[in-house]
Amino acid sequence: MEQNLNLYQIFYEVAGCRNFSVAAKKLYISQPAVSKSIAKLEEGLHTVLFHRSSRGVTLTPEGELLYQYVEQALSSLKSGEDQLHASASLKVSHLSIGVSATLCKYVLLPLLKSFIEENPAIKLSISCQSTFDTISALLNGTIDLGLVGIPPAGPGAGTSGNVQGITFLPLKTIEDIFVATDAYLAPFQSKYKGELYKNQSFFQEASFIMLDRENISRKHVDTFLSSQDFILHHVIEVNNMDLSIEFAKAGLGIACVIGGFVEKDIKNCLLREVKLGHKIPKRQIGFAYLPKTPISQAMDILIQYYQVHYL
Repeated sequence: MEQNLNLYQIFYEVAGCRNFSVAAKKLYISQPAVSKSIAKLEEGLHTVLFHRSSRGVTLTPEGELLYQYVEQALSSLKSGEDQLHASASLKVSHLSIGVSATLCKYVLLPLLKSFIEENPAIKLSISCQSTFDTISALLNGTIDLGLVGIPPAGPGAGTSGNVQGITFLPLKTIEDIFVATDAYLAPFQSKYKGELYKNQSFFQEASFIMLDRENISRKHVDTFLSSQDFILHHVIEVNNMDLSIEFAKAGLGIACVIGGFVEKDIKNCLLREVKLGHKIPKRQIGFAYLPKTPISQAMDILIQYYQVHYL
């Protein structure tokens, strides 16, 4: 755009008033300044924009065409200014969160609707990804906050901690358990009297539904199984816990899941916990962020909201 935006503003006012003097008063400049600006604009565009007469001015066909575009442009600028003012007055802020599909469904989502209703000025974007991807995104600065599960080997229970250069704020404690249907377990219980886990043949014959090996929950459970010398011979790997639960309910095997996420299924006798002698060490779910990055007001509001409801 070769012409100064101010010239188009003056042109717009003159076209609307049909009079140089009236436009000058609206613009708080002199009438000669208006005349000079219009002449400069016409010279730059190599065209005549107004027909002059003793009663005022009217637009030429070229002036009418230009007026349509100038009106649209100034209207767009006004809309942009209005939105900026609205955002500033509401203090609208954006917060990007990384979370696994499982934690999003069972932890983040249940309170998200009420949080958004109470904090309409905070705009959220959520990336469903693995905990490892969330940690990587935090380190790369592509997200502000992560909702992740941390094994006991990470930050200490009940306290804030730091893992891989990331600060972790505990939210709630979770426990991994194994579950299956009564129908799936019945043949094993009939064949092996007493506790199933005491028979190595049980681990050789049963199918275990596990998350893939790159999942942080799977690594935590594998550490426990190794400590107990339990070797799983038939493993069905899935990429999310919802599938593990559904596979178990379908009688396809024994699934390793987070206990709190199948409470209703156990209560309704759709699933039964399979004891393995010792309980898998509990771990924690919490928010993670880079310690070098100051907590924004939006982050602080979200963290406090969830801590109030879960702690």
